[in-house]
Amino acid sequence: MNARKSQNKKTIAREMFVQLTHANAEASASSPQGNTTCSTKSKREYTLESTAGDGFYETINTPSLPVARVDDANLIRALQQLEVLAKRQAPRIACKAKGRILFLDLAEIVAVQAEGNYVSLQHRPNPYLLRESLSSIAEKLKPYGFIRIHRSVVVNISAVEEIQPLPTGEYRLRVKNGKNYLVTRLYKDNLRDLAQLWVGSERFPG
Repeated sequence: MNARKSQNKKTIAREMFVQLTHANAEASASSPQGNTTCSTKSKREYTLESTAGDGFYETINTPSLPVARVDDANLIRALQQLEVLAKRQAPRIACKAKGRILFLDLAEIVAVQAEGNYVSLQHRPNPYLLRESLSSIAEKLKPYGFIRIHRSVVVNISAVEEIQPLPTGEYRLRVKNGKNYLVTRLYKDNLRDLAQLWVGSERFPG
């Protein structure tokens, strides 16, 4: 997870520097003043050089970029913007359980199951029981990537690892914790929301 976050930060940093070079293209026609941290080696190579010795070197192939330089002030502003983006929190849900109000990351909720007049949030590592109808919470969670697969089950699409067609026309769905759920025929069309692109069969699932 840490490696993925680090890679995402590098990607954002690269995009910011590309935008900065476009924004400062005309202003960079004259010789730069003071220390510089970015230089263009050739028409096809744009290299970020670190003067702080932090070991961050990245080469970007940008054949269409003009020769440009970014000074220390622009670099500091870009890093500050990157820090703000890194601190943005993932969506959370506030729920009352056992006399307390808990704040849970939606990404950690694998599924929601109906249990009588209650619903059970299948949260990693501990589930929570709430007094609310499944239909109500399903509607609230829908904008955040949750789909209904059964009259008593809602799942987080980012937690789904596999679905398997069954001879009955239903599906078996497996989530990250290894648990399997049945997708009934009434809700099987919702499975199309699991991915933006389906390959191998034009009519799958359905």
